[in-house]
Amino acid sequence: MSKGHAIRTVGIVAKPRALEARADLEKLTACLQARKIRTILDREAAWILRRRGGQESERIAGHCDLLVVLGGDGTLLSVARAAARAKTPILGVNLGSLGFLTEIPRERMIAEVERILDRGFRIDDRIMLEMRILREGRLVRRECALNDVVISKQTTIARAVDLSVEVDGRYVTAYKADGLIVSTPTGSTAYSLSAGGPILDPRLGVLVLNPICPHTLTHRPLVVRDTVTIDVSLARLDDGVFLTLDGQVGYPVRAGDKVRIARAPERAMLVQTRDRDYFHLLRSKLKWGERLTR
Repeated sequence: MSKGHAIRTVGIVAKPRALEARADLEKLTACLQARKIRTILDREAAWILRRRGGQESERIAGHCDLLVVLGGDGTLLSVARAAARAKTPILGVNLGSLGFLTEIPRERMIAEVERILDRGFRIDDRIMLEMRILREGRLVRRECALNDVVISKQTTIARAVDLSVEVDGRYVTAYKADGLIVSTPTGSTAYSLSAGGPILDPRLGVLVLNPICPHTLTHRPLVVRDTVTIDVSLARLDDGVFLTLDGQVGYPVRAGDKVRIARAPERAMLVQTRDRDYFHLLRSKLKWGERLTR
């Protein structure tokens, strides 16, 4: 999908306390000012630039035409939900080494921004997850996530949790594991990958159910269509079970609660770079083909 409308306001979100980003932020704000484009800084960006007037990052998305995020994937995920609700595209600039969502290196930031302002941009739509917590049949929480929904035990002592899973009302299995990850294709290179899950092309219309350290070795990651509804409930009374969205926010899950997960109506709108190649991204980020050295 091509975006050719004029960009009049750009929101800027920065990684918390990233003083090393000051020079990049100064270049970016100067570039936008020279083109007479209004900028809205989040509190972290304002703090780094020693300016007043920074706003909460989640509130910026609804007041700009483009959101530029400087940091890592975690920084982008922190505003992805708000940006999806506002249908605001996100341009991710990577300040670190590993970043599948913030894929633009900082040295190319100004060139990419100028190209976008001059020629418009294309959107890489990413499916998101809708999570609902149902308690005694009532909806008590509804949120969305770009990467994953994780249900796990949150205690200082390592203990397994028993989870019963249904897909479209059909019983699948009961997991006895450290937890369960329900991931989008975008999130396949995040927590799910660390837990032994598959790497998926982000354009696929599927979801992954990936148990974390299952006690039954035949429980392997399961790939399902993204049109299904997944219901997860505690198979036994248990305390200290938490649900986490994108590793950012968490909610306690009580005995008797049902966690219902499905494809969200919202979609994350990531600005697609001109020379983007997903397989090149995988090779560069995961160091495929490089020889190990001592």
